Amino acid sequence: MHISVLYRSQTCSDAKTKPPFFTDKSMESSLKYISKKFPNIDVRSSTQHLGPVHKEKAEIVKYLTGYYLTFLDVMEFRDHVYELLNTIDACQCYFDININYTFTKSYLDLIVTYFSVILLMSRIEDRKTLISLYNCAFEMLQGQSDPSYARLGQMLLEYDNPLKKLSEEFGPHTKIVTNALMSLHFLFCRRSQSAEQWRGAQLLSLLSNPAAMISPCTSDTMPCEYLSVETMERWILIGFLLSHSALNSQQSSLELWKLALQGSHCIVLIRDDVLLIHRVTEEFFGSIKGYAMNNMQTTGYKLNGQFHRARRMFLRGTVKELETILADEPGLLGPKALFAFMALSFCRDEINWLVRHAENITKSKSPEDYTDVHIAELMLLIEEIRVLLRKNLPIIQRYHLQYLAKFDALVLSDIIQNLTVCPEEESVIMSSFVSTLSALKVKQVEDKEVFDFRALRLDWFRLQAYTSVAKAPLSLRENQDLGKVMNLIMFHSWMLDSVEELITETSDLSIFCFHVRTFEKMFQLTMEEPSALRYSISFPLACTHFLSSTHEMCPEEVPHLLNCSLGLCNNFLDEISKQTSNCIVDICAEQCNLSEKLLPKHCAATITKARKKRLKKAPPKKAEPEREKPGAESHRKNRSVTTNMDKLHLTLCELCISLNYEQKIMISDHVVTPVEYLSSNIEKKFSRALVSLVNWNPNTREIQRPSEVLSAMRSFLSTLQSVGHVVNIDVSRTFRNILLQQTQAMDANGEQTITALYTNWYLECLLRQASSGLVVYSPSMKCFIDIPKEMSGEQGLNADEYTDASEIKALAEMLGPYGMKFLSENLMWHVTSQVAELKKLVVENMDTLVQIRSNFSNVELMPSLLAKLSSPENLLKRMTIVGVILSFRSLALEGLREVFTNHCPFMMAPIEFLKDCVTPDLDIQVTLSIFELATSAGIPCDVDPSLVAALSNMKTESSSLEEEYKVACLLQVFIAVSLPLLASDPLSIYNIQKDGYNNNIHCLAKGIIQVSAAFFTIYHKNIETHLQDFLLMASGSLLHLGEETDKVKARNRESILLLLHLIVEESSFLTVDMLESCFPYVLLRNAYHEVHRTFPNIMSS
Repeated sequence: MHISVLYRSQTCSDAKTKPPFFTDKSMESSLKYISKKFPNIDVRSSTQHLGPVHKEKAEIVKYLTGYYLTFLDVMEFRDHVYELLNTIDACQCYFDININYTFTKSYLDLIVTYFSVILLMSRIEDRKTLISLYNCAFEMLQGQSDPSYARLGQMLLEYDNPLKKLSEEFGPHTKIVTNALMSLHFLFCRRSQSAEQWRGAQLLSLLSNPAAMISPCTSDTMPCEYLSVETMERWILIGFLLSHSALNSQQSSLELWKLALQGSHCIVLIRDDVLLIHRVTEEFFGSIKGYAMNNMQTTGYKLNGQFHRARRMFLRGTVKELETILADEPGLLGPKALFAFMALSFCRDEINWLVRHAENITKSKSPEDYTDVHIAELMLLIEEIRVLLRKNLPIIQRYHLQYLAKFDALVLSDIIQNLTVCPEEESVIMSSFVSTLSALKVKQVEDKEVFDFRALRLDWFRLQAYTSVAKAPLSLRENQDLGKVMNLIMFHSWMLDSVEELITETSDLSIFCFHVRTFEKMFQLTMEEPSALRYSISFPLACTHFLSSTHEMCPEEVPHLLNCSLGLCNNFLDEISKQTSNCIVDICAEQCNLSEKLLPKHCAATITKARKKRLKKAPPKKAEPEREKPGAESHRKNRSVTTNMDKLHLTLCELCISLNYEQKIMISDHVVTPVEYLSSNIEKKFSRALVSLVNWNPNTREIQRPSEVLSAMRSFLSTLQSVGHVVNIDVSRTFRNILLQQTQAMDANGEQTITALYTNWYLECLLRQASSGLVVYSPSMKCFIDIPKEMSGEQGLNADEYTDASEIKALAEMLGPYGMKFLSENLMWHVTSQVAELKKLVVENMDTLVQIRSNFSNVELMPSLLAKLSSPENLLKRMTIVGVILSFRSLALEGLREVFTNHCPFMMAPIEFLKDCVTPDLDIQVTLSIFELATSAGIPCDVDPSLVAALSNMKTESSSLEEEYKVACLLQVFIAVSLPLLASDPLSIYNIQKDGYNNNIHCLAKGIIQVSAAFFTIYHKNIETHLQDFLLMASGSLLHLGEETDKVKARNRESILLLLHLIVEESSFLTVDMLESCFPYVLLRNAYHEVHRTFPNIMSS
């Protein structure tokens, strides 16, 4: 009911959730009329005012039934409370928390619950209008008013001023309420002591008296020892607020009241609904005429936040000591179990106090008293003791079972025998206690038998009721030893069957579920305090408490609280993991900077300095500052001076301690794994961090060299590997996930990867400049190089720094096989786009090429046919681009092969052997499959399977296979007859240093051979035969250059003749003998001699 009334109150106070009729403008006049006439409303004579209600009467009844029934439940509850309080008063019951604990506690709980329900009901907005609207609609439907409406309306009128009405109701019960409250005096005074008094008494210390360490912890008031101070404050303040006449008549009552007022500014009614007790008290007592306000003055009592801060500090040290001892010697949980529950209760009280006042104290001269950056430590101590109690439950059960059977039963039997008066019914009940306890055996614990003492405790509650009335034959007031022993027995029985319930009672932190803003603020403060980071896991663990605040009578709120619990737990773990991953990335960045200092490029300055010193050159006037050598950062003169790396490692260790605390967190049926959050965050952070190492600048087209990125990446990964020593994550799995994502075009977050950036740079920057003639491929140097700035007029890319053997190997190491495959696919896409344009040129010149092919030997007709060809220069340019791309791909394959050989040498030999087994008679699909396997390992093949696959996808449905084959053959003819045009290009000079031409036409050889091999593999034709035909036509075309009279056209004839030799060298299908059969070798030899002779002159010019 408590929760139900709270739910109705919160629903009606929010404009979004209140009943829709209260926000409907058409209902506004009707609601005003109903409110004005409440509670006596004549529905029949008020049709003019209630017209809109009549239209919606069915919907109103249906929607408001739940609200109306809640009010009826409150009224029925009030009737039962009236009856029970009057019965207790008539019987003149005796209440003493130290003697009849359960009986007194239930009585005080009843008063507080009744007060809270009535106060919450009076806070419901439009409560009168709500039940009147329901009753009007009900009467319109049924023809008569609801039978309970009149009493319900009268009740609402009576409780317009709830405090005044309640205090009048409790006037006759003042004596009994006061007696019950005064029994708390000694206990509450003891529990309200300061931290200094606790320290002086060595509270909760097992080491204060080592001789008594294994002695059982006993008390005459066992259940009171861990009774919540918050609960006692609520009993005292509400009890005396209702029975306030005792404050004027009894000085001891006034002292207890003042002491309780000093403890809190607000008390909890239920969950987050609080009563600002100081303000309410002043308003209420101020409204009573002739009241002695000088005794009730509360404005002088200011909250002592420092008092509670000192208590929290004391508890952090003392409870930590207690937990450490109990963890080391769990056997002490038997005799000292009470200490554990006391520690839980004390810590929980201080946490709850801080949460309540942090939420409700808006103005304060000392706000630091309502914040605590170390609150997480106290929360974690609660969790540790809870774990200890659950883990060592058999120890607790075994100890207390023997205590019950061999001590408590005997003491109780003696007390029963010494009773002067013992009626038969009470005698039977107490005899059953002795027999039940005496029958307990240790074997029951060993057999893991489930204990259930609820019947015994219920009998004791009945016995308390029998013996606490005024004229009872057996009076508990006169036989207090019986009450004290039974209180001890109750505690020992709870140790057998209700440890979990007792843990929840003393350490439940579900208050955070209803103060989310304060909860999140505390977490934020903890994450900002380095010394508190190791305790930050206590916040996700506290989320497991939320469901303990649910009630079986209100199952509809379980999903909401579960979602709240999971959501907060997820947010906290995500934030801890983010901070941890940020710390790891920062450490990796520091290590990367240290690693960068060891790169070979930084030794140039040292070498230059040493060389000058050897040559005894005078140092420059403005000497450069001395460069700090790698490793200097490790030299320490004073260990107290901490570096940034020290701080990062300390922070990382603190955060990892937090994440390692629990392998999994259970919230209902959900399992939450903290380290998985860290793994996920590390993957995200490291993916971005690795990509940032590339330093890609799209404006300047600058990018980091692959070898430098690889060095930094290795530094990152080695640092991440060391993290595995401090946190329990699967580092190898994280490596695989991170690096595998970087081999794809996009990572799991949809962001660009290293593979995408380098593929884009090599294609769009390097190879585009190579296509434009600004970068030249050098076969002798096995890399691309920039042409001199004097020739290009532009600042080059330093292509050799990105394409030499070490850089390509580093690129293959970074991208891996999947990344290299992605690079290869993009290269092939550019090749196919050029081949498509080549086909278009062939189709444009189809008729002329057919005639050239059939009349190639006709010397008279050929010049006219060659003159008809359109765009032969464009053809050669595009074919050169194809050759450049394929040349770069061959470099990439060489790098991949070297990396693959280093990583998997045992796999390389079988793949090479399988490739060598390929014969011309083998099925073409099997051959291509073997070649694809070999290519994936970086082994070059006679036919490129990737190029075959790319060109196969170019076939269109409109063209037949024969037409495609014809185009491929004519493409060879077109290229062969166009080769002489290259001689007129001034850049077509063979450079013996580069082993190529400045316009990259040496790449034509690779382009022609590989494209031809791919085409004729697709069309199932003989590659060797077609290449021989091409060699024959190309030789004939170049031989005609010797007959050319125009010196401009034949300017670089000798250099161009060497192309034939390059084509033969490139192909495994052609031999020098085949070349010599159609082209005199002496011409090639003379061409080489001429090129070597003229090269020095060309270089000097």
